[in-house]
Amino acid sequence: MLRLTNIKLDLNHQPEQLRQAILEKLAITSEQLIDFTLFKRGYDARQKSQIQLIYTLDVQTTLNDELLITFENDTQVKESPDTRYHFVGQAPETITERPVVIGFGPCGLFVGLLLAQMGFKPIILERGKEVRQRTKDTFGFWRKKILNTESNVQFGEGGAGTFSDGKLYSQVKDPKHYSRKVLHEFVDAGAPDEILYVSKPHIGTFKLVTMVEQMRAKIIELGGEIRFEQRVDEIHLEDIGSSDNGEKQVSGVTLASGEVIHTKHLALAIGHSARDTFEMIVKQGVYVKAKPFSVGFRIEHEQSVIDEARFGKNAGHPILGAADYKLVHHCKNGRSVYSFCMCPGGTVVAAASEEGRLVTNGMSQYSRHERNANSAIVVGIEPEDFTYGSEDPISEAENVLAGIEFQRRLEEKAFKLGGENYDAPVQLVGDFIKGRKSGEHGDVEPSYKPGVKYCDLSETLPAYAIDAIREALPAFNRKIKGFSMDDATLTAVETRTSSPIQITRDKETLESLNVKGLYPAGEGAGYAGGILSAGIDGIKVAEAIALSMLK
Repeated sequence: MLRLTNIKLDLNHQPEQLRQAILEKLAITSEQLIDFTLFKRGYDARQKSQIQLIYTLDVQTTLNDELLITFENDTQVKESPDTRYHFVGQAPETITERPVVIGFGPCGLFVGLLLAQMGFKPIILERGKEVRQRTKDTFGFWRKKILNTESNVQFGEGGAGTFSDGKLYSQVKDPKHYSRKVLHEFVDAGAPDEILYVSKPHIGTFKLVTMVEQMRAKIIELGGEIRFEQRVDEIHLEDIGSSDNGEKQVSGVTLASGEVIHTKHLALAIGHSARDTFEMIVKQGVYVKAKPFSVGFRIEHEQSVIDEARFGKNAGHPILGAADYKLVHHCKNGRSVYSFCMCPGGTVVAAASEEGRLVTNGMSQYSRHERNANSAIVVGIEPEDFTYGSEDPISEAENVLAGIEFQRRLEEKAFKLGGENYDAPVQLVGDFIKGRKSGEHGDVEPSYKPGVKYCDLSETLPAYAIDAIREALPAFNRKIKGFSMDDATLTAVETRTSSPIQITRDKETLESLNVKGLYPAGEGAGYAGGILSAGIDGIKVAEAIALSMLK
């Protein structure tokens, strides 16, 4: 099989033109072309009047070997790589130990699924509820302002990715093609086939709910066990080696119910908002370090404004769909501002997981048919910034978790500014840039539920962040016309862009640096960002656990 890349055709080309492009590229006849399949389809919209589709194709001909020689110096014609997934091993029937997975978001889901497929019968512990009940609790919070701190946008089956755009693309290096395994499992669970070939696949919340249920059923069918509403209150660690090296070994966990589960292989796939678990493992001496993350606002425009700016006369084309964007600006004060988690045709949602604190996020359905586009506009924050707003000195032990307290202070400010009832503080972009309080919305009506309150958002973030965003918005307008329009809306506050810590692990074994048998995994551990990268990391961790158990 040959892999052809960078085959470009007009947006409105006819189907037979793709076949003709293959014949012309390879200089072969129609009889010599046996078949071809679509591996990837993207687009180039830099010239709005002449948008092109870009194809990657797998092609079978009667001359494959000869063509590989003919095109040996052409980077666009190569042998197709083997993207099939190959298991690292299978559990013997005599194995008695069961690995434990904490967390059932995208990462924990794939740790559990892969372990189950290899015959290790994992026990998966999720502090939140199963996905349909969790959905009821989350929508209830948006309607009635009643927050369940164990069942919300952050906690429960499917993780934070369930209430998002369901994006399935990532920039992580993937030499072993783990992403294909993730996408194929999603398709088997009910995702549309197009996620296997479109350049920026997405699913949306409602489809994700059904898919997660199907994947849960597969794990159970393979002998895995999934327990909901089971918070882990303690990880058992035993001293090993010499007393001076501080190395420990996992021996089990204690649940909030008091039940003890014994294991020597524990995947910690807890997500970026499991703050109490972060505090627990730091107290137990697990090696953790503070890491950078970003904070800011959600910005909303009418989706038609973004479509027109990106696609011009081609706005609304069914292949292009709702337009997205990716923006970055390096500011005079040394800060960087960038767009994050862009949700075309979506809504801004309440994503709080702690009482008295307000957090925003973005969400889209598969159709992306809502009126507004939204994304986070965020500023990079370094560990040395974490003391902002703190009245007391921070000890060395507290400093590791200082990013959490930094997030909490911003979330508390937003909660108070919004009226202390989970309504969000909002401001029109024009007023924000000019430094004046907004009174009501213009053309862009905020989508955040349960409600909003018009405020001066300069009170919600440190001055350096406010200054940076005020500088960045007009700069973004030069790239996307209308981006800094007066009536665009900012909603505060976005703080959960990534984990504030990294639970550092060995590059080879993927175990904690000082705790054998503990496998930090996914976004909460600082090793992923988004559904696809979390799933990929889950596969890596499952393989590491399997190889260790097979020894």
